[in-house]
Amino acid sequence: QVQLVESGGGLVQAGDSLRLSCAASGRTASIYLMGWFRQAPGKEREFVAGIRWSDSSADYADSVKGRFTISRDNAKNTVYLQMSSLKPEDTAIYYCAAGLSAYAYWGQGTQVTVSS
Repeated sequence: QVQLVESGGGLVQAGDSLRLSCAASGRTASIYLMGWFRQAPGKEREFVAGIRWSDSSADYADSVKGRFTISRDNAKNTVYLQMSSLKPEDTAIYYCAAGLSAYAYWGQGTQVTVSS
């Protein structure tokens, strides 16, 4: 099993920046993918960004490209999501996820609220 703990959420204004962190513990050797998803009120959960543990290659949703950056620290088994130029539509619960070939493990989520 892998445990994921997110931190860094909060209330910010439009245009501000925020960094989310996700620390993994447990069977971290089974992790190849780590990523971030989000779920806004009344909407389905959506992919935000993902990173491959082997080479740090990353993927982003079109809605966050150029504004969000995902990165990892192997030594700390931690993945980060640097969010810049935040918009009210970025308001959501952000979930960290991890897995081998698919996202099998999920964190509890951290709330990000962007006021206009």
